[in-house]
Amino acid sequence: MSATATPNIIAPRTRLLVASADSVFRRRVLANPLYASAHREEVSGGAQALARLMEMHCDSVLLDRHLPDLDATEVADIIRKRHPNVRVELLDSREANAELQDVEVRESLEAHAKKLSEANSVATARLQTRLAFQEEGPLRGMIGASRGMQQVYALARMVAPRDTSVLIMGETGTGKELVAQGIHELSPRRKQPCVVVNCAAIPEALLETELFGHARGAFTGAVQSRLGRIHMAQGGTLFLDEIGDLPLSMQAKLLRFLQNGEVQRLGSAETYRVDVRVLCATNVSLLEMVRERRFRQDLYYRLAVFPIVMPPLRTRAEDIPVLARHFLSRLSAEVALPERFVSPAVLESLKRQTWPGNVRELQHALERAFILAGNSEELRTEHFRSPHELGGEAGEFAAPG
Repeated sequence: MSATATPNIIAPRTRLLVASADSVFRRRVLANPLYASAHREEVSGGAQALARLMEMHCDSVLLDRHLPDLDATEVADIIRKRHPNVRVELLDSREANAELQDVEVRESLEAHAKKLSEANSVATARLQTRLAFQEEGPLRGMIGASRGMQQVYALARMVAPRDTSVLIMGETGTGKELVAQGIHELSPRRKQPCVVVNCAAIPEALLETELFGHARGAFTGAVQSRLGRIHMAQGGTLFLDEIGDLPLSMQAKLLRFLQNGEVQRLGSAETYRVDVRVLCATNVSLLEMVRERRFRQDLYYRLAVFPIVMPPLRTRAEDIPVLARHFLSRLSAEVALPERFVSPAVLESLKRQTWPGNVRELQHALERAFILAGNSEELRTEHFRSPHELGGEAGEFAAPG
């Protein structure tokens, strides 16, 4: 089949993404006349493909079976789960380069393009029959068996053995730090430290010395040299929590470290090579911050190589009963009392609430109810009071009868 005879069945506004480490193969794919009118993008790995799909709308993804960083089949399943309207196909660059002639490659691509023009229910059926994510149980310290949490566990296990930067996104109280700890504990760096930096909790004036350290005499009160948190994480993992609160001035310095792996302490001309794996978490949209010029775009791309999205508690109500049992069991053990339980009616009520504070809010609500229940082994509706109800406008509180 000649190139001129190949029908152009791709709509002009179609967005096509090709992922392969083989640049020659990428060019051959993108040069196919079937895709001449499409908006074409290319990346070299699976993690980059996942990150790009978080940033832009895409209609079709072509994945090389021989990705350099992640298993192509797993990447395809992740895409189908996260982006059910995106059509995904696997191609074999080695087979194409070693055995196929150009015309055969073109015909293979044409077959793929024709599939894109049809309603593809096969992908949905494949997703349902093949469980997109391995069900190997929660990460240590985490609870929940809902589909959303299974996805988190599987993605964490996939990326843990690598040095890939991970951006954990989710609302406050969803367990982002637990995921970061889980990734570290499953990684080859687990015997080295996991150093946590809460970017929102450290004053801007102290952030540089906290991250990079300082030399003796660098400022008033610096009576001795001090290593920064980055240096303390040597050989291990640096977890930057609430990375969206990092000031622009520090964003530039962090980017420089990520680019060259060198740390320069405040007040010193010396630089030190540091080997750390960087994990980040945020409860805000970094992409929105990039658009508002409050977060550096180049730093975002460095950090968001492999994004993991934490589901809010309101989307996984089926996890609430097991969470409640866990927290109540722990509270009972702390005071050596028989294990408490929640009445069925209250449990159904808890499952219907929106929980803006997520798991942390549920935990605190159960702790308050546990205390207010007194000697009762069953936690009932009257035991669940909000902090406002407990305090009252005048600080008055009437204990339940």
